Amino acid sequence: MKTVMLVCAAGMSTSLLVTKMRRVAQAKGLDITIFAVSATEIDDVLETRQVDALLLGPQVKFRREEIEARLQGKNILLDEINIQHYGMMDGEKVLNQALSLVGS
Repeated sequence: MKTVMLVCAAGMSTSLLVTKMRRVAQAKGLDITIFAVSATEIDDVLETRQVDALLLGPQVKFRREEIEARLQGKNILLDEINIQHYGMMDGEKVLNQALSLVGS
């Protein structure tokens, strides 16, 4: 099973996207865990959960370098969610992006 964490400013806007991604994953019979957190929660979450990929919401992509530094040595893939897919809350396209990262 793979685990994907979405990160946004407050963890709220990505919650809807996570719901849509989960629906698509379930319909496809995929074994994947998807959840969302705020940027301030990253370190706490990574202390308690194994994460394979971290996707940044458009509102926090300016923090990419800082977050990359925090992920050093953790073997976690990092990418930014496409702004159009995020704006449309396109769960399938963002799920596909996550899957391309984790190799599923």
